[in-house]
Amino acid sequence: MIVITKNNIADERLNEIVKVIENGGVQAHVSRGTDRTVIGIIGKAEPSLAEHLRSMKDVENVIKISKSYKLASRDFHPDDTVIDIKGVKIGGDNLVIMGGPCAVETPEQIDEIARLVKAAGGQVLRGGAFKPRTGPYSFQGIGVEGLAMMAEAGKKHGLLTITEVMTPEYVDVCAEYADILQVGTRNMQNFDLLRKLGTIQTPVLLKRGFSSTYDEFLNAAEYILAGGNPNVMLCERGIRTFETYTRNTLDLSAIPVLQSLSHLPVISDPSHGTGRRELVEPMAKASVAAGANGLIIEMHTDPDNSMTGDGVQSLFPDQFAALLKDLALLAPIVGKRFETEKEPAAAFKEWKVV
Repeated sequence: MIVITKNNIADERLNEIVKVIENGGVQAHVSRGTDRTVIGIIGKAEPSLAEHLRSMKDVENVIKISKSYKLASRDFHPDDTVIDIKGVKIGGDNLVIMGGPCAVETPEQIDEIARLVKAAGGQVLRGGAFKPRTGPYSFQGIGVEGLAMMAEAGKKHGLLTITEVMTPEYVDVCAEYADILQVGTRNMQNFDLLRKLGTIQTPVLLKRGFSSTYDEFLNAAEYILAGGNPNVMLCERGIRTFETYTRNTLDLSAIPVLQSLSHLPVISDPSHGTGRRELVEPMAKASVAAGANGLIIEMHTDPDNSMTGDGVQSLFPDQFAALLKDLALLAPIVGKRFETEKEPAAAFKEWKVV
């Protein structure tokens, strides 16, 4: 259930209503919006509690939510969530670009890529230190050492950092080094990991499972929110279909659908969504046109020799820079804020499209 109160309700009165809810053996989560204040009731409440709340002064309505996810629902939180990370705002009218390699390989590699991401106008450096791979003999990442390399590169070039966390045991150490923790498609329903992420305040980028419905996706986000971490982003990264030409099928409809169902920021991953370099640019633009709050894009200085073998979907630096210049033109047309250099950065003059 959700309880809708008068928007100008005094804090003292709001606390009284919350106390009544909690005395009923359930949890209360308050969300103050621009037009109304909503109290989400988490847990199984007795019907008598709803009747009691309806009769209380300053309560305008009590509505039963049929969705299995509550805190992720826009019914509970009508306004867009905007996550502020060291001054970089993700959500609302902002467009955020996360760029970098699939995996951190060497200090020189990640430092150079960080320099280029910053020069192109990106705000977040991406890179994996722990890599979940389909085959057990594939490169698995360089671990904590890679986290330290990326953290240093991000700090040097003024970028936030995002990296994937795979197990509950590594949540704290990854949060020590990175500004955003990513949950990959294979771990979207790793409930022990999701519960652990709910106990910290580090923002989480939750990727959609490659065979997951929207309902399953939002319920996975609910695990993190219910644990006490409100800083969750949803990422559409492509789903598995019968088509084999692309690595996955990027579900562009997920962007407006998720935004209608949830208040959480929605990020698109056209790199994993297509698995083909030549498709990343058009699908990135299509994602922004569909309303995405951000993009996470693979970029590498030497994709053909990437240690993960994912170079086929990685942009060259000049392609990454050209894409961001186009996005700076597209963003305001669809009501998003994103700015980059008006002239080609000197950092990219050495790069040629291969």
